[in-house]
Amino acid sequence: MIWSLIVGAIIGLIAGAITNKGGSMGWIANILAGLVGSFVGQSLLGTWGPSLAGMALIPSIIGAVIVVAVVSFILARMNH
Repeated sequence: MIWSLIVGAIIGLIAGAITNKGGSMGWIANILAGLVGSFVGQSLLGTWGPSLAGMALIPSIIGAVIVVAVVSFILARMNH
């Protein structure tokens, strides 16, 4: 469980760095983005590539980038 949270945080951190939204996200948001992104990425792309803590890293990072981008878009639209 702890290992999954750590890997989820790292995946969320990478996704935040790719989308330039990592600075505005806290650790909880990084963990959530990583875990939800892992689910989304593996659902859409499968479980290929290297795996850590039961998460396929490449599809998980791609899924987390999608999640961060969608959430950022929605939050930006709500603030205007």
